[in-house]
Amino acid sequence: MSTRPPILFPLFSELEALEGVGRKTARILGRMGIGNPRDLLFTLPHSVIDRRRRDTVLGADPHEVVTVEVRVVRHLPSGRRGRPYRVLVEDAGTSFQLVFFHPREAWLKAQLPEGQRRLVSGRLEIFDGVAQIVHPNHMVPPGRAGEIPEFEPVYPRTAGLGAKTMMKAAHAALERVPELGEWIDAGLLKREGWPGFAEALHGAHHPRSRADLAPASPARQRLAYDEFFAHQLTLALARLHIRRARGRPSKGSGRLQARVLAALPYSPTGAQRRAISEIAADMASRTRMNRLLQGDVGSGKTLVAFMALLIAVEAGGQGVLMAPTGILAQQHLESLKPLAESAGVRLEILTGRDKGAEREARLAALKEGAIRILVGTHAVFQKGVEFHDLRLAVIDEQHRFGVSQRMELGAKGRAADVLVMTATPIPRSLALAQYGDMDVSVLDEKPPGRKPVRTALVSSGRMQEVIDHLQRAIGKGRQAYWVCPLVEESELSDLTAARERFDHLRAVLGEGRVGLVHGQMPPEERDAAMARFVAGETAVLVATTVIEVGVDVPNATIMVIERAEHFGLSQLHQLRGRVGRGEAASTCLLLYRPPLGESARRRLEIMRETEDGFRIAEEDLAMRGAGDVIGTVQSGLPRFRVGALESQTALMEMAQADARRLLHDDPGLETPRGEAARRLLWLMGQDQAIRLISVG
Repeated sequence: MSTRPPILFPLFSELEALEGVGRKTARILGRMGIGNPRDLLFTLPHSVIDRRRRDTVLGADPHEVVTVEVRVVRHLPSGRRGRPYRVLVEDAGTSFQLVFFHPREAWLKAQLPEGQRRLVSGRLEIFDGVAQIVHPNHMVPPGRAGEIPEFEPVYPRTAGLGAKTMMKAAHAALERVPELGEWIDAGLLKREGWPGFAEALHGAHHPRSRADLAPASPARQRLAYDEFFAHQLTLALARLHIRRARGRPSKGSGRLQARVLAALPYSPTGAQRRAISEIAADMASRTRMNRLLQGDVGSGKTLVAFMALLIAVEAGGQGVLMAPTGILAQQHLESLKPLAESAGVRLEILTGRDKGAEREARLAALKEGAIRILVGTHAVFQKGVEFHDLRLAVIDEQHRFGVSQRMELGAKGRAADVLVMTATPIPRSLALAQYGDMDVSVLDEKPPGRKPVRTALVSSGRMQEVIDHLQRAIGKGRQAYWVCPLVEESELSDLTAARERFDHLRAVLGEGRVGLVHGQMPPEERDAAMARFVAGETAVLVATTVIEVGVDVPNATIMVIERAEHFGLSQLHQLRGRVGRGEAASTCLLLYRPPLGESARRRLEIMRETEDGFRIAEEDLAMRGAGDVIGTVQSGLPRFRVGALESQTALMEMAQADARRLLHDDPGLETPRGEAARRLLWLMGQDQAIRLISVG
């Protein structure tokens, strides 16, 4: 089934096919990201208005919505322009007024004839001691009481879209929901007490109470699960696809690894040993490795990755380590060179900047297999770069790599194993959503010798004290980072801030002692400024956030983050991780401008309380939401309309286990449940997954 099944056509038709939706409404809905009836089905009400009938407005609270049957006593026209038109009515217990501004008198008299009974519903207000409803939402004869829902759903809206129009459109879409079969495991459905798909949609769009709006209500939980399940099924198909592509077993002898371990001044942590053995087992198997190695700042990922690269070499092949920037590639080269020398393995670097004869010689040595481990940027996969026998590709810091890019990369390596590393601790739910196709190794211990970093919150009014502290530290031969604020989403204003701080510090600390790096610099200049800092030629490096990831200067003991309240938690944590890498005690100073907003204060306090990156990541997720934490567009992170990654981790874990189990039992999705699951994938727009089934 590689084309959309006809049973779903009504849900993917144009919006204008729905009753009450014209071209203008369709255009406004389009601005909300709603392009077809299916999108409307997954745009759920966010609150509900209780319009259940009562006998009288007596005893109702001001601002409460009331629905009562009244007798129309008389009309009280205003007599003056701009004054409200009033209609006196009485219910079973009292009299009150209906109030209208800019009325059409003839229309009102036709709607509310004196002496007749009407059912009215609207918000009760008290004005000058008189009870009134201004512009009732509903006024109908008692015989048409069914037109007023007891519980009226309230939908997300945008300018130009009336509440009734939105409700009508959503309910028109509901009438098109076909019977699609059940894709959820029968035992799971029964255990959770969830309704069927169509019933869940109807229940979610017709809430009977506030409890029905909660994510934990059976209807909403079922729909969130459907979204998560479709996503995890796509990831599980990608995983199956990679595993079907036969891997080549790479069994290490342990000889080279033993040499490196003997040369280390410390023993690896338990977490490092565990990760190395998980990776070794993957590489030795006949299926291709597709593993994520995640650990906090300073948890020792580089050693684990290097051991994996040595397994490839011990098995007679080559390994490559890819970094996102030239600076990071250079740093990897410097930190791995001594390890490679102790193992007696030739390790070289290749970036887009290598030119001429030197580059040609390096490419020839790579093709012959003389270079056993290559470090580089994406340039390692350009045309003309050929390996003799590539067994392992390690990708560093690619939390912006989606599933499709990982699959492309795997394809380049002629059955090479793939290990992805990230130093950004990822909350469990995001790891499942983004890396659900991969196996995961977590480094949750810090190697011995990593000293805690003292974190202090300092008001910007105490700037001079901070600069004095800096001067004293530099006098003792220490180095410092000074990160400038994200002024706004414009690199130019960030740059102005960095330039001003650079000039100021240079005037105070001396001409040659302060360096500057920012995103607008030509890469060569930036690398040169970084290199001077790494070599200790400059004492202070003023920077925008380009230094967030990977820079390693053990002598740097102070991190100043200016206007820290503008930064996200994970970013602050990454920046702080640049210090505390050497013998001396380190400090991170979070400079803020008072008064602090509540969420900014909470962020800075969490930074002061803990250095645990996983706790920080979970707090960040809870405060900002999934899209902001990873950066939605380029992250390969899915967008869910009903499911909430922030609070439904357990549901996502359940969906992952269920999806993998289904594919294990029915890899071609050919059973009745498998067929229903295919329809779900089409319904959720997972076309890539459908292609993977057909590729098989």
